[in-house]
Amino acid sequence: MYIYPDNLKAKAKLWLWELRDVAVIGAGLLLSVLALSHGAGMLLLVLTVLCAFLSIRMEGASILDFLDFLRCAVCFLFLHQQY
Repeated sequence: MYIYPDNLKAKAKLWLWELRDVAVIGAGLLLSVLALSHGAGMLLLVLTVLCAFLSIRMEGASILDFLDFLRCAVCFLFLHQQY
């Protein structure tokens, strides 16, 4: 028996994100700051913040999971022919 959650089977988390999400957000912020310092505008920073907001995990689910479910449902119901 381990003290770590779910007997060492849980995914590593940092605050409200999984570690993979934290790495993507960190790389996005670094690129955003570099683009902002070169005068490329704030679009990349806004996209990074939006990605960070959508990837927040509460009780094992995030908004991105719901959006992926909606994409699959639309493909199943409307875009692909069913046999």
